[in-house]
Amino acid sequence: MNTDRIRQLEKFMEDDPNDPFPKYALALEYLQTNKEKSAQLFEELLKNHSKYIGTYYHAAALFSELDDRKRAEQIYLTGIEMATQLNEAHALKELRSAYMNFQFEE
Repeated sequence: MNTDRIRQLEKFMEDDPNDPFPKYALALEYLQTNKEKSAQLFEELLKNHSKYIGTYYHAAALFSELDDRKRAEQIYLTGIEMATQLNEAHALKELRSAYMNFQFEE
Protein backbone atom coordinates (compact mmCIF):
# COMPACT_ATOMS: atom_id res chain seq x y z
CA MET A 1 0.00 0.00 0.00
CA ASN A 2 1.33 3.39 -0.98
CA THR A 3 0.65 5.54 2.10
CA ASP A 4 1.94 8.71 0.44
CA ARG A 5 -0.50 8.24 -2.43
CA ILE A 6 -3.33 7.55 0.00
CA ARG A 7 -2.54 10.70 1.98
CA GLN A 8 -2.40 12.72 -1.21
CA LEU A 9 -5.73 11.36 -2.44
CA GLU A 10 -7.35 12.03 0.94
CA LYS A 11 -6.09 15.62 0.77
CA PHE A 12 -7.54 15.99 -2.75
CA MET A 13 -10.86 14.70 -1.40
CA GLU A 14 -10.78 17.28 1.39
CA ASP A 15 -9.87 20.08 -1.01
CA ASP A 16 -12.71 19.27 -3.41
CA PRO A 17 -15.30 16.88 -1.94
CA ASN A 18 -17.47 17.20 -5.07
CA ASP A 19 -14.80 15.74 -7.35
CA PRO A 20 -15.41 11.98 -7.63
CA PHE A 21 -11.98 11.13 -9.05
CA PRO A 22 -9.91 11.22 -5.82
CA LYS A 23 -12.48 9.02 -4.05
CA TYR A 24 -12.49 6.62 -7.02
CA ALA A 25 -8.68 6.48 -7.06
CA LEU A 26 -8.63 5.91 -3.29
CA ALA A 27 -11.15 3.08 -3.62
CA LEU A 28 -8.91 1.46 -6.22
CA GLU A 29 -5.87 1.98 -3.99
CA TYR A 30 -7.59 0.16 -1.12
CA LEU A 31 -8.65 -2.82 -3.27
CA GLN A 32 -5.49 -4.74 -2.39
CA THR A 33 -5.27 -3.98 1.32
CA ASN A 34 -8.68 -3.01 2.73
CA LYS A 35 -11.61 -4.30 0.72
CA GLU A 36 -14.15 -3.05 3.28
CA LYS A 37 -12.82 0.52 2.97
CA SER A 38 -12.82 0.18 -0.80
CA ALA A 39 -16.44 -1.04 -0.74
CA GLN A 40 -17.45 1.90 1.46
CA LEU A 41 -15.86 4.39 -0.94
CA PHE A 42 -17.49 2.72 -3.94
CA GLU A 43 -20.89 2.86 -2.22
CA GLU A 44 -20.40 6.59 -1.57
CA LEU A 45 -19.53 7.11 -5.23
CA LEU A 46 -22.54 5.14 -6.43
CA LYS A 47 -24.82 7.16 -4.16
CA ASN A 48 -23.37 10.64 -4.71
CA HIS A 49 -21.79 10.42 -8.17
CA SER A 50 -23.96 7.96 -10.08
CA LYS A 51 -22.76 9.29 -13.44
CA TYR A 52 -19.12 8.50 -12.66
CA ILE A 53 -19.25 5.49 -14.93
CA GLY A 54 -15.88 3.92 -14.06
CA THR A 55 -17.14 3.08 -10.59
CA TYR A 56 -19.60 0.42 -11.70
CA TYR A 57 -17.15 -2.07 -13.16
CA HIS A 58 -14.78 -2.10 -10.18
CA ALA A 59 -17.50 -1.87 -7.53
CA ALA A 60 -19.45 -4.79 -8.99
CA ALA A 61 -16.30 -6.90 -9.26
CA LEU A 62 -15.43 -6.13 -5.64
CA PHE A 63 -18.86 -7.04 -4.31
CA SER A 64 -18.75 -10.25 -6.31
CA GLU A 65 -15.36 -11.03 -4.76
CA LEU A 66 -16.82 -10.26 -1.31
CA ASP A 67 -19.54 -12.83 -2.07
CA ASP A 68 -22.35 -10.28 -2.18
CA ARG A 69 -23.66 -11.44 -5.53
CA LYS A 70 -26.97 -9.65 -5.15
CA ARG A 71 -25.27 -6.27 -4.69
CA ALA A 72 -22.80 -7.02 -7.49
CA GLU A 73 -25.64 -7.80 -9.89
CA GLN A 74 -27.49 -4.60 -8.91
CA ILE A 75 -24.35 -2.58 -9.61
CA TYR A 76 -23.72 -4.25 -12.97
CA LEU A 77 -27.30 -3.68 -14.10
CA THR A 78 -27.37 -0.06 -12.91
CA GLY A 79 -24.00 0.53 -14.58
CA ILE A 80 -25.24 -0.90 -17.87
CA GLU A 81 -28.31 1.33 -17.67
CA MET A 82 -26.22 4.40 -16.80
CA ALA A 83 -23.67 3.71 -19.58
CA THR A 84 -26.55 3.43 -22.04
CA GLN A 85 -28.07 6.73 -20.85
CA LEU A 86 -24.70 8.52 -21.00
CA ASN A 87 -23.87 7.00 -24.40
CA GLU A 88 -20.63 5.57 -23.00
CA ALA A 89 -20.06 2.82 -25.58
CA HIS A 90 -16.71 1.57 -24.24
CA ALA A 91 -17.96 1.35 -20.63
CA LEU A 92 -21.16 -0.30 -21.81
CA LYS A 93 -19.21 -2.97 -23.68
CA GLU A 94 -16.97 -3.65 -20.66
CA LEU A 95 -19.89 -3.79 -18.23
CA ARG A 96 -21.92 -6.12 -20.44
CA SER A 97 -18.95 -8.43 -20.87
CA ALA A 98 -18.16 -8.43 -17.14
CA TYR A 99 -21.82 -9.03 -16.29
CA MET A 100 -22.03 -11.94 -18.71
CA ASN A 101 -18.93 -13.49 -17.09
CA PHE A 102 -20.38 -12.80 -13.64
CA GLN A 103 -23.56 -14.68 -14.52
CA PHE A 104 -21.56 -17.82 -15.29
CA GLU A 105 -19.49 -17.69 -12.08
CA GLU A 106 -20.49 -19.61 -9.02
